[in-house]
Amino acid sequence: MPLIKMKDILSWAEENNCAVGAFSVGNMEMVIGAVKAAEEMNTPIILQIAEKRMKHSPLHLMAPMMVSAAKSAKVPVAVHLDHGLTIGCIKTALEYGFTSVMLDGSLLPFEENIELTKQVCAEADKYGATVEAELGVVGGNEGDTAVHKIQCTDPGKALEFCEKTGVDCLAVAIGNAHGNYPVLPELRFDVLEDIYQKVKTPLVLHGGTGITDEMFRKAISLGVRKINIATASFDALANKTKEYTATADKPDYFTLSPAMADAVYENVKNHIKIFLNK
Repeated sequence: MPLIKMKDILSWAEENNCAVGAFSVGNMEMVIGAVKAAEEMNTPIILQIAEKRMKHSPLHLMAPMMVSAAKSAKVPVAVHLDHGLTIGCIKTALEYGFTSVMLDGSLLPFEENIELTKQVCAEADKYGATVEAELGVVGGNEGDTAVHKIQCTDPGKALEFCEKTGVDCLAVAIGNAHGNYPVLPELRFDVLEDIYQKVKTPLVLHGGTGITDEMFRKAISLGVRKINIATASFDALANKTKEYTATADKPDYFTLSPAMADAVYENVKNHIKIFLNK
């Protein structure tokens, strides 16, 4: 299957009243595991990496691998830059062949977020790429030590933002947060429903790790078409590595590597089942 635009996958999700999983990856094993799960489930997925993760997983190494994996996959795969913070990084991702980019201007004043997002849309248009933006503040942190306080998306501003920027999808804040939740979050489905009634743009839910199956299904029923999963996959890989090294008589890379890939595969497969409402 060819590398596909994320916009096309979002359209597929809308037609099928489901959500597509956007799975963060940080090494070869994570890429292998995620694609294997998508192929087995015969469903499109999104491979993504956040700008702040690149100090551990450099873009010049990850990008060619992600794009190549997408081109070789038996199912449609989009390759997405998650939480892009700089125009430079966004341009580089597009040059590598990413079919989608996210500009995270959520911490900026509203008008500045609009203007910067419009710049990214203009740049992405040169490549025919999809653009995601964020309005409101998703809590937790995305690969750094700063912890952001949740600020729910204003439904009225969401409509204005989408109309002025023309973004292809919008990440919203409804009580969700990045990382592991210390307690089960109380998601503001009333806010999500209000946004859904006002905005025709596909919605994105970040901070998927730790949200219950019922919460996912409720969010999907209210217009969420892309759900990000990062921490759950990173944790699965780390836990499998710990288990492997604790039990293997003679640990070696050639048995550790497939074990790590399988851990990510299982996590991705489980989430795909939920997002497809299966």
